Amino acid sequence: MRAVVEDALLAQRGGLLCWVPVWLGLGIGWYFAQGQEPGAFVLAAGAGLGLAVLLGLPHIGVAYRPVAMAVIIAMTGAGLAKYRSDAMAAPMLSFRYYGAIEGRVVNIDRSASDAQRLTLDRVVLDRMPPERTPARVRVSVHGDQPLARYHPGDVLVMTGHLSPPAGPAEPGGFDFQRHAWFLGLGAVGYTRTPVLRLAAPDSPDAMMRIFALRMAISRAVQEAIPGEAGAFAAAIMTGDRSGMGQESLAALRASNLAHLLAISGLHMGLLTGFVFAVVRYGLALVPFVALRWPGKKIAAVAALIVGAFYLALSGGNVATERAFVMVAVMLVAVLLGRRALTLRAVAIAAIIVLVWQPEALTGPGFQMSFAATVALVAVFRALRGVDLYRLPRWTRPVLSVFVSSLVAGLATAPFAAAHFNILSHYGLIANLISVPLMGALVMPAAVLAACLWPLGLDWIGFALMEPGLRWILFVAETTAAQPRAFSHVIAPPKPVLPLLALALLWLILWQGRARFAGLALAVLPFVIWQQGTRPALLVADDGGLIGLMGTEGRALSKATGGSFVAGIWLENDGGPVAQQDAASRSGLLREGRVVTAMLGEWRIMQVSGKTALAALQGCGGADVLILNQPDSSTGASTGASAGDRTRPCLVYDAIRLRETGALALDQAADGALRIVTSGAAAGNRPWNGRSGAPDAPLVLMRQ
Repeated sequence: MRAVVEDALLAQRGGLLCWVPVWLGLGIGWYFAQGQEPGAFVLAAGAGLGLAVLLGLPHIGVAYRPVAMAVIIAMTGAGLAKYRSDAMAAPMLSFRYYGAIEGRVVNIDRSASDAQRLTLDRVVLDRMPPERTPARVRVSVHGDQPLARYHPGDVLVMTGHLSPPAGPAEPGGFDFQRHAWFLGLGAVGYTRTPVLRLAAPDSPDAMMRIFALRMAISRAVQEAIPGEAGAFAAAIMTGDRSGMGQESLAALRASNLAHLLAISGLHMGLLTGFVFAVVRYGLALVPFVALRWPGKKIAAVAALIVGAFYLALSGGNVATERAFVMVAVMLVAVLLGRRALTLRAVAIAAIIVLVWQPEALTGPGFQMSFAATVALVAVFRALRGVDLYRLPRWTRPVLSVFVSSLVAGLATAPFAAAHFNILSHYGLIANLISVPLMGALVMPAAVLAACLWPLGLDWIGFALMEPGLRWILFVAETTAAQPRAFSHVIAPPKPVLPLLALALLWLILWQGRARFAGLALAVLPFVIWQQGTRPALLVADDGGLIGLMGTEGRALSKATGGSFVAGIWLENDGGPVAQQDAASRSGLLREGRVVTAMLGEWRIMQVSGKTALAALQGCGGADVLILNQPDSSTGASTGASAGDRTRPCLVYDAIRLRETGALALDQAADGALRIVTSGAAAGNRPWNGRSGAPDAPLVLMRQ
């Protein structure tokens, strides 16, 4: 048996580089999965163990050395994540603020409610000392505004609301606090008052110059191509999606064409490939140059420079960084005379991204882009020996597009479903009739427009782009409008995506027959997903909304207000409907501003407003009382025991909910009531401001 294991390990030696990002990711994932920030003792112990393993490598058998190195790499990944987390520490707002806001515009985009959103740095808040003022804030702008346009570097002043980044909408849900921490956002909010320009942009630094150029190009593109097509063109050329309407975005997601918006491998590959081909064949047309200069290497350098500029111009999200690193690795391979597209190139790209931004591992951009790339490289490597020359020549590019769309769609579908709760049924068809047009017309026309821009002839490129973009939008809207064009799935349990990723990586990377164990292992995540359940009762972190799961779906306590949280709950349930429809479902007993939910024999009562709270006698017969107002009864907001309170029940008022976050309540098999808070599920980490041991779920038993 030992000999079999050693032979299997020795067989991996040719592909060990591809395993480095896997083990690096396992260490990073371990760090983010912890319920408590690893302390100095844990880090020291890990470093000591890693050093001991490193020193002991000469005494470890050759077959087992990669296993020892895997341990060291995983610990390195955890250390990188910890270092990155500490490096991003910055002041965060700890209370709800209303007053004057001053800051410099460093980003412009759109919120989920389709409002223009400004990210500001150099923030000044009224009566707030600089050491406590967030370095960056993000403000959604509503209402009629005197400024028709905001410019990068503008110093703006407004009166608005700010609050700390919100925690998960439900326990175990998407953690916006962590997301904001790594974006450097210390507060988010909105304004409905006029936004005024206090000062024009001052002498900008390099990043502000690039941002200004990006927005200038975006505006010029949208002026040249009117409507949604122009906004689409701006998105794929500069990464600026602020002009895209929510209806178009929803249609692109429902038709599985949203990846065309992200500046990722498709765009970067088409752009650099086009530049490479033009330069190489252009040099080949000049006999003197073709015979004396290394045209292929010159073309690779030109494509690399263009790709780097495109990365800087696009704002550098994870998908674009991954795409550029992949392209850079391939072009460097061309310069060195090596094979360009291999799993090793993908591994190098993943290593660079994970070392640079470890938090990218948890995001859909990283997961989906690398899932598609790894799957495509693996499948086309397997097809390398297949004889396609018996097929007519015109069918080969069609077959390549079909296989690429099928493989990328299948590889990314589980991750898209897990993050966005949606499965597109006609996505393959939509991609087959859209992606070729993107590669054959839209991206070459975009390059042509950029080349002709200095001559004032960019309109030629835009004229070629416009029909292609309008066709893609038409395909997206038509596909999304079809009956049963897509379906929704419930949010998966936490182990699903890590298990699925490891199973597929094992299938692709392991050398030998044991690789097919990955197929069996890949079934397990879907079984876990299929058996996943949703909380019976959810409570929003402000106490203003509750939702009870019933036979018709989740019934909400009100038809308006808290729409963002309501939408997340319903999406995670796998059955998003309008909030008004969910509020009309049966299951909740509504009596004015008092809403009652029953979980078995447990009565949970939500009371909204000061008047209803003042009229409440004791707990009104409830076992758990939810309030959207502070409760003046003794101990209600401090978590004191029931005997220390005026109300003879468990009370979660506005103050206590601010500390615990959203709630999930379920009745256990033994009849006990189990309450999990968002704070307990997220753990005590730097981004949520909690410290000490994480809270355990609360279990209530009948006396």
